[in-house]
Amino acid sequence: MKNKIYNILKGTFLISDDSFKNWKYIMFFSALAIFMIASSHSADKKVYEIARLKNEVKEIRATFLEGRTKLMRLKMESNVISKMKEKGIAPSVIPPKKIKVKSTNK
Repeated sequence: MKNKIYNILKGTFLISDDSFKNWKYIMFFSALAIFMIASSHSADKKVYEIARLKNEVKEIRATFLEGRTKLMRLKMESNVISKMKEKGIAPSVIPPKKIKVKSTNK
C-alpha cells in the first residue's frame, strides 16, 4: 500500500510501459473538467443576463405606469376644463343633442 502511494506521488504510472491507458483516462477526465467549467461559465452568464433583463423590465414597467398615470390625470374633465379656461374657452351650458341621419340606400 505504501509503495503504491509512493509510485503515484512519483508519477511512475505516467511513464511505465502500460501508461497509455492511464493517459487516455487522464485526457478524458481533463476534457470533461474543461467542458464542465465552460458549462458553468455559460450558466452564470445566463443568470446575470436574466437578472439584468428583469431589472430592465421593472424600470420599463415603472415608466409605463407613470406615463399612464399622467395621461389619466390629463384626461380628467376637471383638468381639461382648467386648461380650456386658460385659453378662454368655457364648457357649454346647453346639453348636446343627438343628430340622426337617415340614409337613402337603394
